[in-house]
Amino acid sequence: MRVNALALLVAAMVAGSATNPDSALANESETQTIVLKAAHLFDGRSGKLDSPGVIVIQGKTIRAVGANATIPADARVMDLGDATLVPGYIDAHTHIASDYSENWAQGFYEGMLRFPVEQSFHAARNARVTLEAGVTTVREVGAADFIDVGLRNAINDGLVEGPRMLVAGHALGSTGGHCDSSPFPPDRVKPAGPLEGVCNGAEECRLAVREQMKFGADLIKICASGGVLSESDPVDVPQLTPAELKAIIGEAHTWGRKVAAHSHGDLAAQQAVEAGIDSIEHGSFLKPATLRLMKERGVYLVPTRMTQEWVVEKADTYPPKIAGKARAAGKAHGEMFANALKIGVPIAFGTDAAVFPHGLNAREFGDYVKLGMSPAAALMTSSQGSARLLGIESETGTLEAGKFADIVAVPGNVLADIRATERPTMVMKQGRIVARSE
Repeated sequence: MRVNALALLVAAMVAGSATNPDSALANESETQTIVLKAAHLFDGRSGKLDSPGVIVIQGKTIRAVGANATIPADARVMDLGDATLVPGYIDAHTHIASDYSENWAQGFYEGMLRFPVEQSFHAARNARVTLEAGVTTVREVGAADFIDVGLRNAINDGLVEGPRMLVAGHALGSTGGHCDSSPFPPDRVKPAGPLEGVCNGAEECRLAVREQMKFGADLIKICASGGVLSESDPVDVPQLTPAELKAIIGEAHTWGRKVAAHSHGDLAAQQAVEAGIDSIEHGSFLKPATLRLMKERGVYLVPTRMTQEWVVEKADTYPPKIAGKARAAGKAHGEMFANALKIGVPIAFGTDAAVFPHGLNAREFGDYVKLGMSPAAALMTSSQGSARLLGIESETGTLEAGKFADIVAVPGNVLADIRATERPTMVMKQGRIVARSE
């Protein structure tokens, strides 16, 4: 009942946030043909820039792409000028249901005092900000109280504005691990169990998977190793046994769900890959041998590079235990990423939004380029990488006829200035303009 209650309360209390300056055009677009024109187009498939860029949209989908596309006589033509049309960004690692705080301790305190319904207000705001930043699809990899499930349902019902969401419910991990709650005195805060994602032993872990799926999870997220922003665990040691990993991954795959593994540690990641994991998140301490195994088995790396840089920069604002782990992970991450590029590990765009303020997601593209990726390859970690990892490549990710009209316009030539992705001038989700700057 809690899931349905959250969805209804979010809908009733935040429905007013769905209005925007382009709402009339958004409603019109359900029936009218819209044509977007711009100086350039990056389709996300070829890796090349086409000039000029033309996209014909009918309803939710793209009907034609390219300068030679036939434009219906009654079409509404929008000329965006010196801009590049790119596929809507797909962020494979977000925490929209959570908030960023400049003050870690203050944020922790305020979060503890919020009821789930109040936090749903925050989640709806974060979803709107994320969408306006050009992110049209997200994979939400862990949220308390099934707030992510309720928010996904409200967005799907058109009650609030936000990106398309694939959600995990509670992330799964062992007692005392990164996915467990903080070490509160047990007589004051009830310890978490399988419903909240904390499990020990293969059978209990299998139950935890079923619990998340029962209440609406599209995928499963696990904490295979320790984490940075948790105080009680080492950052790089394994936190699930091979038997627990096989139980979780096997059960999820049986039900048609993919599994993402938070893992900074190398051994934890290796064990997860051997157990059949679909993606490794963060990967700070991964060694070449593990990266080669990932390439061999088609396991995606979701680097969340922006988060590594952000946390290192802000390390002095965290408690000492967290600051030390942040510096160690950040120092190792750059070398790991360079090795992943050399080896050819498949990479999916993902940011860990909430560790930094929501809406800054596109910085991840520029951070990849700073580490040696070409701008085209960086963009394709979203259009090709994240779309395929999430299993939605037939529906979105590239600008092709028949796919959803998830489109972002950015100023100038995006391959000459990858940071232009951080300054969208127009955002369209499934044929509706949801943000536009003049």
